[in-house]
Amino acid sequence: MKIAIDGPAGAGKSTIAKLVAKKLGFIYIDTGAMYRALTYIIIENKIDYQDNQQLYQLANSINIHFENHSNTQRIICNGKDVTEKIRTPQVNSLVSKIAAINEIREIMVQKQQEMASQKDVVMDGRDIGECVLPDAEFKFYITASLEERARRRLIELKNQGYEVDFEHLKKDLLERDNLDKNRGVGALKILKDSIVINTSELTIDELLDKIISIVQEDL
Repeated sequence: MKIAIDGPAGAGKSTIAKLVAKKLGFIYIDTGAMYRALTYIIIENKIDYQDNQQLYQLANSINIHFENHSNTQRIICNGKDVTEKIRTPQVNSLVSKIAAINEIREIMVQKQQEMASQKDVVMDGRDIGECVLPDAEFKFYITASLEERARRRLIELKNQGYEVDFEHLKKDLLERDNLDKNRGVGALKILKDSIVINTSELTIDELLDKIISIVQEDL
């Protein structure tokens, strides 16, 4: 079985996808983390993100996989744990630009589909239901107000030790929304068969119960 969870940044996709996968005993694939890992390597190696040839070579050669340690999922990139390193403001500001490059998306989508080909999976991102898992049995679109998404991102970054401005976060999220919704391939959108859930006033437990009840109706 394949469960796709799409939605804008800060809506809670990754958090709920992990919980749904754990509850159902499925594998969780964080596609956003894959793009973040690629972006982190680009920054770390001082690669010009407008140099398409270097980007394609890197995307093709990069080795990304997920491992579970002490009930937490870690992302391993080229043999190194980059779980915390991919959540920095610097990565936040560049990742949507990298993800908007059509050739990069084609490479990453192929990697994601390979991961999902043998297991029951929960996968979250921006274009999972349309491009990565078009045959998914369930396609959820998780959203929340801009204010609420910025508040969540503020808490996340503060917990990681970063001092950030709330208004700047809102502006950054709005810019990312515009990039995600208007890119040529894999744009963020609500599909005809999307199950839309606004999480602005839902606790994570309420959201989990809602999704699990929908899925279990068809199990």
